Amino acid sequence: MTTRPDPRPTVHPFLAAFASAVIPGLGQFLVGDRRKAVRLYVVDAVIVAIIAFFFRDKVAALTAFVRPTSLAAMMVVNILLLAYRLWAADDAYRTASRTGPAGATSRAAVAAAVGALAIVVFTPHVVFGYYDMVQYNLITTVFGPDEPAAAPASSTTSTTPPADGTTVSTEPGTPTTSTTTTQPAQTGAPLWDGLDRLNILLLGGDFGVGRTGIRTDTMITVSIDPATGDVAMFSIPRNWTYAPLPDGMGIWDCDCYPELINELWIMGERYPDAFPGPQEPSVNAVKGVVSEFLGIPINYYALVNLDGFVELIDALGGVDIYVPERIVDDAYPYLDGTIGELVIEPGEHKMNGEQALAYARTRHQDSDYFRMNRQRCVLEAVLDQTEPTDLLLNFGRLADVVKNTVQTDIPIDALPQLVELLPKIDRDNIVSVRFIPPEYHLKFRDDGKPGRIANIDLVHEHVQLVLEDPDRAVTELGLDNLNNVCPKPPGSS
Repeated sequence: MTTRPDPRPTVHPFLAAFASAVIPGLGQFLVGDRRKAVRLYVVDAVIVAIIAFFFRDKVAALTAFVRPTSLAAMMVVNILLLAYRLWAADDAYRTASRTGPAGATSRAAVAAAVGALAIVVFTPHVVFGYYDMVQYNLITTVFGPDEPAAAPASSTTSTTPPADGTTVSTEPGTPTTSTTTTQPAQTGAPLWDGLDRLNILLLGGDFGVGRTGIRTDTMITVSIDPATGDVAMFSIPRNWTYAPLPDGMGIWDCDCYPELINELWIMGERYPDAFPGPQEPSVNAVKGVVSEFLGIPINYYALVNLDGFVELIDALGGVDIYVPERIVDDAYPYLDGTIGELVIEPGEHKMNGEQALAYARTRHQDSDYFRMNRQRCVLEAVLDQTEPTDLLLNFGRLADVVKNTVQTDIPIDALPQLVELLPKIDRDNIVSVRFIPPEYHLKFRDDGKPGRIANIDLVHEHVQLVLEDPDRAVTELGLDNLNNVCPKPPGSS
């Protein structure tokens, strides 16, 4: 009697399981169950096609990772894929076991094989699940509710802030103030529905040990044209005073805010009834006054604790900064609340977080206006030098830093729409305007206190010129391209 040989090849069960753990169906193919292998290959192809469709380009991928519903769906899919791979590996193992491996296998070898197989199967899903959960928590913690906040819109009713802050006077060429209305965006509509520009106020809050309250020493409004992708940046120094107030705000006789503009957040906390509106008094104060100062509505804001920027840069491994001139500050306020000497020598530096913050924060050697440039250069360097691998390896720590140092009213459902704007934006042609003396200086205060009074009419005129005709504005106003603001090392391109 002749025994017919088993047509299926003899493959070790663990080898078959490994194969199907990597590519479901491959283990079945190796052990000779080709019909089942083909069916699993079809399932694999469908899964790959679906994933490729939803992550077909950078914009689609980024959109998926800023939408909470997408993140939740990806977690479910991640679990289902894990179950699918486990089933495929188990089925391949059982199929191969029927033919039997060649030779006995020790318990130690079996344990090692099981451990290795578990690593292959579970690791990618655990890692993806971790990043997915961190991102979901970050998005839902930092960003506001789905209902967009109302945006103040400026009109042209003129009044005049006085020099002493006690009475109202009228003089030709003095700053104008304008009434404020609200334009709530429609829920579910595009973020910029009905808006010619999308204006987001970026605030850097200088608060920490030894400081009372939040002083927004950095105030930059980013204005985006959703149709063309044109971007303008308007920087307001901290030391302007007698800033115009929206109609219905304030407790001062001048119908303005007479002190340094960077103290508005504190004033909102101190005098909440003076800053009515749709949001917290401090937010109403800063958004309302900046809107009046620039003559454009402020739709959203984002506040960053500059001290927390230290942790961000440290998590990324530092940042390379070129310092063109020696910086000496005899009274620099360190993060621990002490006052001491700060010296930064010229040349190229690999700065940690505290050093980069000191470079961006010091102003005693020069002025607030030079500090504004340095802050922008540090931010630009961080963006340019951050590698994707650094972000992935430090994502959990970075997310914690962002959650602890950033607050904003940008709604969650606006994030995908902002991502969709990215391909339109040309970073090399961002127009940047700093409203600094002497051009925008109208007069000094009459009471001897620090600060200047800005020529608001001229500010409004130049803002409109930049928004309506940026090319003409660059020529007539002698504006710098953002890339030309930061000095480069000698010999660099």
